[in-house]
Amino acid sequence: MFKIIVLVFITGAAMAGETLDFLRKEIFDTEAAFNEMATNEGVKPAFLHFAAEDAVIMRNDKLYKGKEEIARYFDAHSVTFSRFIWKPDFIDVAESKELAYTYGQYYYEYTDKDGNLKSGEGVFHTVWKKQPDGSWKYVWD
Repeated sequence: MFKIIVLVFITGAAMAGETLDFLRKEIFDTEAAFNEMATNEGVKPAFLHFAAEDAVIMRNDKLYKGKEEIARYFDAHSVTFSRFIWKPDFIDVAESKELAYTYGQYYYEYTDKDGNLKSGEGVFHTVWKKQPDGSWKYVWD
């Protein structure tokens, strides 16, 4: 019983030490790692790596639920980006310290099958959930 109380106390103390500013920095760093992986290894591997098991993405007014559907989406919409960058303009973390959200601008470039350079830009919105191992995974994008 004593060990359980000590463990609960230590866990609570550790969580209490995670200020919202600290967690915002964690989310910022996670977004940066996500973008770096998308740039260096490809969009599909990055979206699968940073997805929670029950993640949902919305593309063209259609929902893709879970990693399997997300993988199928990227298989069907495969584009090799020469440039794909994003950075959050805003990050907030819930008082519970278990959920966060970001939004900001993204920009991409790719060469189509005819050799023409295409580009696009827009606004992203991502919801993040703290995982049992302490990492952040997106649950909505």
